[in-house]
Amino acid sequence: MDGGSVVIELEKPWRDPEGYRRGRLLEAKYEAELALKFLEEGLYRNAAGKAFQAWKALLAALAVEHRDKLAERFKGVRTTRDGRRVHLADFVVAFMPTGYMLAVAKDLEEATGLSLYDMTNLALSLHEFQYNGLDKSGVYSRYPFIDLVVEDIKRVANAVFEILRERNARYISK
Repeated sequence: MDGGSVVIELEKPWRDPEGYRRGRLLEAKYEAELALKFLEEGLYRNAAGKAFQAWKALLAALAVEHRDKLAERFKGVRTTRDGRRVHLADFVVAFMPTGYMLAVAKDLEEATGLSLYDMTNLALSLHEFQYNGLDKSGVYSRYPFIDLVVEDIKRVANAVFEILRERNARYISK
């Protein structure tokens, strides 16, 4: 590792919710910046993956603020890798599993008034594209043309920056 690298160790949200939130917001910012940088370089699949990760990190940061709302939907207990049993809502906040992202986005949209559900769908489409690439048949990917991918990467990255500016200005400099 070079001397200029930054390592962000995320504390679990049930131990340090504010530290976790701050780390996820920084992650969202950096991932969105990388998405646009990769896009400039023509690295479309990498850019799509970074846009998806940026959105996922942003959802996790918002989720920690609204954990009680999520607990209404996500009931039960999960066991973490270290054997700790945690409420399912805490597990979802900490790991933001892809399969739960739409449900989380719906609940957070209601709690925050932000438009999160449709952008989450877009981020999930980019995640699918990252693994499957373009598909003119429309079977393996929702993207038959690269211009659609480019537009969606920009939309997701810009949505991340906009939400960071509106709600969390002290954590970003973009």
